[in-house]
Amino acid sequence: MSSEADTALDGENADVSTEIAAPVTDVEDSDVEDSDIDDSDDDLIEEGEIAGDYLEQLLDVLDFDGDIDLDVEGDRAIVSIDGGDDLTKLVGRKGEVLDALQELTRLAVQQSTGERSRLMLDIAGWRAGRREALSALGAEAAARVLETGEREELAPMTPFERKIVHDAVAKVKGVSSESEGAEPSRRVVVLKD
Repeated sequence: MSSEADTALDGENADVSTEIAAPVTDVEDSDVEDSDIDDSDDDLIEEGEIAGDYLEQLLDVLDFDGDIDLDVEGDRAIVSIDGGDDLTKLVGRKGEVLDALQELTRLAVQQSTGERSRLMLDIAGWRAGRREALSALGAEAAARVLETGEREELAPMTPFERKIVHDAVAKVKGVSSESEGAEPSRRVVVLKD
């Protein structure tokens, strides 16, 4: 199970939040207005457009080509840059440049809107691929622990990465996961229930 510290560190925590909403009871359709939902989506679309404009200017300054795609997923704006040559240079080693660009983009959105942004930036599909690999890693570790009964410690990860692994392990009955250690060496440990 991930801890609050996992979700409070690292700019990536926002893309996969562990907050649990209180159950809604006795809510009639008239209690929730469609305009509340539309306003939220409109705000996220505005965030995405501001981020897209900022990133387009940045790509121009850096002389990189790429197509910017804007989307809304759940409660966050998703901005993707694909299609250009050498975009992997904007990802960097282990996504370090991508993380920095995401933070700069969030700051640009915050400066424009006055609100903290939780937008997610992906470049050349790197973050999507990383998510798939970490989900597979979590599922494989859970299967091994279920079979052997022995706990398994994974390599140190960022809070974003640990959250993805925790989610994958949670899908396997009979095992659980927790985070151990201190940053930057904090890691996921998979245990048999």
